[in-house]
Amino acid sequence: MHTHDMIADLALMLLTAGFTTILFKKIKQPLILGYILAGFLTGPFFPLFFDVESTSSIEVWSEIGVIFLMFHIGLEFNLHKLIKLGGTPILVGIIEISGSLLLGYLVGHLMGFTVINSIFLGVMLSISSTAVIQKTFEELGVKNEKYAHLVLADLIIEDIMAIFMMVILSTISVSKNVSGGALTLNLALMLCYLAVWLIIGIFIVPTLLNKVINLMTDEMLLILSLGLCFGMIMVSNALGFSSELGAFIAGSIIAGTVHVERVEHLSKGIKDMFVAIFFLSVGMKVDPGIIVSHWPMIIILACTVIFSKFIFAGLGMLISGQSLSTALHVGFSLGPIGEFSFIIASLGISLKVMESSLYPIIVSTAILTAFVSPLLMKHSDGFIVRISKIIPTNLLKLIEKNASCKKEDDSEDSDWTNFIKKYISGIGLYGVLMLVAVISGCKLLLPVMENLCGQTLGKLVTLMMIYFVIAMFVKPMMGFSNTYFTALWLKNRANHLPLVAFTIIKVVLIAAIASFPITLIWNAPPLFTVLFIIPTICLTAKKGFMSTSYLKLETRFLRNLNERIIERENAGGVHQSWLDEELRIISFIAPEGSDILNKTIKDLNWGHRYNVFVVKLRHHGKHYILPSADMTIHADDKVFVIGDPKSIDNFYHLVNIVPSRVPRTLKEFMDSGYPDPDNALAFCAVKLTGDEPYADKTIKRSRIRDKWHCMILGLQQNGLPIVMPHIDTKLQKDDILWIMGSNRNVARMISESIEAEISEK
Repeated sequence: MHTHDMIADLALMLLTAGFTTILFKKIKQPLILGYILAGFLTGPFFPLFFDVESTSSIEVWSEIGVIFLMFHIGLEFNLHKLIKLGGTPILVGIIEISGSLLLGYLVGHLMGFTVINSIFLGVMLSISSTAVIQKTFEELGVKNEKYAHLVLADLIIEDIMAIFMMVILSTISVSKNVSGGALTLNLALMLCYLAVWLIIGIFIVPTLLNKVINLMTDEMLLILSLGLCFGMIMVSNALGFSSELGAFIAGSIIAGTVHVERVEHLSKGIKDMFVAIFFLSVGMKVDPGIIVSHWPMIIILACTVIFSKFIFAGLGMLISGQSLSTALHVGFSLGPIGEFSFIIASLGISLKVMESSLYPIIVSTAILTAFVSPLLMKHSDGFIVRISKIIPTNLLKLIEKNASCKKEDDSEDSDWTNFIKKYISGIGLYGVLMLVAVISGCKLLLPVMENLCGQTLGKLVTLMMIYFVIAMFVKPMMGFSNTYFTALWLKNRANHLPLVAFTIIKVVLIAAIASFPITLIWNAPPLFTVLFIIPTICLTAKKGFMSTSYLKLETRFLRNLNERIIERENAGGVHQSWLDEELRIISFIAPEGSDILNKTIKDLNWGHRYNVFVVKLRHHGKHYILPSADMTIHADDKVFVIGDPKSIDNFYHLVNIVPSRVPRTLKEFMDSGYPDPDNALAFCAVKLTGDEPYADKTIKRSRIRDKWHCMILGLQQNGLPIVMPHIDTKLQKDDILWIMGSNRNVARMISESIEAEISEK
């Protein structure tokens, strides 16, 4: 195709789209419909208007449009936002999409479609249009309503599930049948792919951008971002996944950085143009002849979409504990289908498994739902009043009771919820990192090492490097200091068995991962792994340098993951007094007959076991601030203990002491005053300049406790707060240390640090 013909086609399409979108803006309809109309007018099925010369180039541009659309969906994806959504949108999304998909499949089957066409139809009918729904909410002025927030949260879940379903559909299309084994394998591979690239992206991309951002112009940042997008597409295609998945992951990686708004702004114009071409290409495939001959089918499908969304989304909301009014509002709001339906239809046609005649039918269905659903939303209050009158009184009471019980359940046992979240995230993060180390070592590192060092030595070096990485993540994966585990263990004996089972699962998983490299590289039997490799890994994991290496990686990961939140707080002038409110301090009199009597602080080991620390001890009227580990607790001693709220609560149960008062925050404790300043605890923040004698050393090697008799309660590295840091945490320049000790010792530490700094200079 000649260049001038391509330019002529582009000019014709964009000019037509410009006029149609102005018209649709005037009549207050979604711009997507204007693009589809423009595509229809310039397409081969409308001979009364100018036609494009070649649709092949338009198809290429439309594919790029899909890529940019998925890239921007990824830019709007945020792990923190997903976590904050809670369980309701996830539950509703699963019920709603599963129900709509099944109903769509059954309707397609009854209409005589093949199995694969029915599956594609069900998927296309199950994904709502984010663009149409957001625009309708804006026009109705309900964006701040509770149900609107739930709908938008549900749309995020739908987008994520749509990505999964595209992988499933690709697998089904290739095998031409529904194979459970192939589906499971592809989904598992996709989950690993998502996890690996998100983790690697969070480690590398924010750090890289922050180092070079001052050198980058808008043009350079745009080029780098698009390069990352197309690079991830290449990786995705190489692994057998779609381009859309790669574009989504690239956007998701950038979404966690503080530069996402700038990238979104810079790429918005390019995205808008190519996405417009995509919707224009959708309109070009609309055949009026098929629509006229299949109009009853289009009406049935539109009714199926609206009915299934209303029923299943509303049911999901009710099950999750929402009120009847909220559930019905959500059901009325999710009717329009759109962007993903067109993408999935294009996928089916490109894979040559979906009939092309189904494309204009689904487009017409989407247009019809886009017109009808806003009317339903607008008059939803009236419909809800009528529906409420029809529902039996007993059922209404049951719905209200379910909503109130759900709130009570959520407040009653959040420990299990928090434990499960931490458990799954720990296995997901550290398990994937271990697997990546194993796969990368066996597939990539081993050949290089064998070429450099010879076969035997190369295998040995590779195994040592793999097991070094595994050992680094064993301790955090096991999560020995999980306060929720302790709370559940103490709460009820019935919790002991499931908690032990959860721990055994972790041990088995680590053992399985550890057995892979030695089996693959040296064909060693599993018994060898159990008897030799695993004990070696556990012993290595206890070494201080392993903890220091892991903590550096963890700090960077968490800093990059929370970069936008930290930046927002700094920009908003948030006062760095987080530790004042985070920690609690309690005091109690050691009772007669207690198990803690006549034991040293070292023997009690409360810091390691329960994450609480003795900061003061009063014995026979004498005060000991930050008592040494060799001090013994006697009856009638007054003990001051500090820790986070959950650890303090667990500690009360463990030592069998009834609190005499509500635990005070550190700020409340310090503000309460103390009549004897010499025996009072002091608390202050110190910013490291890098010249202090304890800079660039771990807390353990800093000798802050021994030399100045002070304790580090927390620190802040690159804006990331770390409460009760591990003793192997390395202190770095610009860290803010939160120091506790006596008035005299804290002042002495600060003054001597300043003197050391001056002498260094």
